[in-house]
Amino acid sequence: MGSALPLPLQLIWLIPVYGFSGMLLSLPWATGWLKRNGPRPAAYLNLLVTLLAVLHGSWVINSIYEIGPQHLDFPWFQSGDLNLRIGFDLSLTNLAALELVTTMSLICQVYALGYLDKEWSLARFYALVGFFEGAMSGVVLSSNLFMSYFLLEMLTLSTYLLVGFWYAQPLVVTAARDAFLTKRVGDVLLLMGVVALSAFAGSMEFNDLYAWAADLKTTQVLGPTAVTLLGLGLVAGPMGKCAQFPMHLWLDEAMEGPNPASILRNSVVVICGAIVLMKLMPIVQLSSLATDVLLAVGAISAIGGALVALAQVDLKRAFSYSTTSYLGLVFIAIALQRPGLALLLLFAHGLARALQFMGVGSVIATTNCQDLTELGGIGTRMPATSLAFLIGSAGVVGLLPLGSFWCFGLLVDSVRQSDPWFALVFLVTNALSAINATRVYRSVFLGQAMPKTKRTPEVNWLMALPMVSLSVIVLLLPAIMQRIDPVPGIASFPLSVGLVVLGSGLLGVAIGSWVPLNQFWSRSTTPWLRVVQDLLAYDFYTPEIYQRTVVSLVANLAQFTRWFDLNVIKGLADGVGRLSIASANGLKLSVSGQLQSYVLTVLLAIVLLLGLLQIERGG
Repeated sequence: MGSALPLPLQLIWLIPVYGFSGMLLSLPWATGWLKRNGPRPAAYLNLLVTLLAVLHGSWVINSIYEIGPQHLDFPWFQSGDLNLRIGFDLSLTNLAALELVTTMSLICQVYALGYLDKEWSLARFYALVGFFEGAMSGVVLSSNLFMSYFLLEMLTLSTYLLVGFWYAQPLVVTAARDAFLTKRVGDVLLLMGVVALSAFAGSMEFNDLYAWAADLKTTQVLGPTAVTLLGLGLVAGPMGKCAQFPMHLWLDEAMEGPNPASILRNSVVVICGAIVLMKLMPIVQLSSLATDVLLAVGAISAIGGALVALAQVDLKRAFSYSTTSYLGLVFIAIALQRPGLALLLLFAHGLARALQFMGVGSVIATTNCQDLTELGGIGTRMPATSLAFLIGSAGVVGLLPLGSFWCFGLLVDSVRQSDPWFALVFLVTNALSAINATRVYRSVFLGQAMPKTKRTPEVNWLMALPMVSLSVIVLLLPAIMQRIDPVPGIASFPLSVGLVVLGSGLLGVAIGSWVPLNQFWSRSTTPWLRVVQDLLAYDFYTPEIYQRTVVSLVANLAQFTRWFDLNVIKGLADGVGRLSIASANGLKLSVSGQLQSYVLTVLLAIVLLLGLLQIERGG
């Protein structure tokens, strides 16, 4: 670390600490040590430290813009040959992602003040959000694979705690458990890859790993099986974090948590998993099979997630599956070696999706309902929410002139010659997402008012202000993208490509506007259509397949081990114990109490032992 660097760069390690310090500052109220003034001071302290993180990040971006990318590391632990250091990669893309994390955390914390205004455990929520923010900031900045894995584990823990925030509800407990266990599967596989990579490469720094991977290409020291297993293990962790098939079900169940946490989870948490995958991609691409698996997972998640979203009647779940779909597109872009375009899509999707979920949260907070068949006619009663939801939905879909349009145009243009099938996946996903956003908007904001929506006032200013602010950011996103754009110009694709992307979005809007909707639309009376709707509504019966295969196998294995433990292990131990007791009872009858008989027994044993030793020597 150079001492000549500007002070904000030397103190870059403080940015993750801001979030963790917010957690610590909230503990007196979260634990009930301070009760007189309520939990709000914890929220204000978290807002203050998050604002400091945003300002510090902006200061660092200005410095990096002037002096160029930097790498900083700090000694952490050293013992013998083991030398662990905490490293930070400071580039414009990493810092832009960091600003997205901290800014979204700040906006969501202000939003949560209005959404959870009557929540008795508000301080605990802000403590968990601070933990969330610190882990995400560290993942974005980390230059070390071990540290990235450690912080991803912290994200898994914070997801479990935030999803289970309302732990008195049985569904919430189940959702938190399933989310934790599903992500743990990916984490364990990633840990195997990390351990193997540390043994093979001898270093955990990403730059050292890239040099090792480049050398491995020429030397071919590892066999194809080892390289393939290594690549699959490294891919599994980001798959779990980004809710990709087949580890996608947790994001849907995580919607049981508070909506402000869902905003962060669907906008920036999934970005952290994708950024880790980008950093690992030079190693993953050593295996063509691992790259093909990544492409297949991305395509299945993109199309499958968009189709499943069409049949959801729960307002939050209709967009959680859409998040899985868009992260599938990001996986495809990363696997096809378009990391810059993947980053642009992550930024555009993250901001627009957050705004979309803010609109969803406002509807839920006002109506206490998230069933699409019981909503309708809210648009005239909640104009700010309606406009924010509309802007967010348009920002997610590839509609001119918002951010995702330029991302889709660049992606389609970059792959249409070499990989036309994946260009088609981008267009189909865009059309399906437009259908979903349009049908949800019609169901919630248009049509006749339903019993639960006849009295729906606009949300309070603490919720409205973040929505309006983020709406402005989403509208200005093309100009922001042009400033941080890692490719030469966001409008560098041909007009024909732009028309195709725009056409796919407009086609989706037209279909979503044409499909008739009523309170019974979620389950048609037409038999074949009902079968299709059920297939999509139940996620192609993936949960039931898991229940009958993986869960059933684990349950049967647990029953067998319990039976084996009770009947074999315990029976053997009890048998030995009973034999010992019976032997003792038999021997106690032979005890005479005469010392000469004891001495005689000992002498006979010694003579017998010496005789055996003599025989062995003679042999």
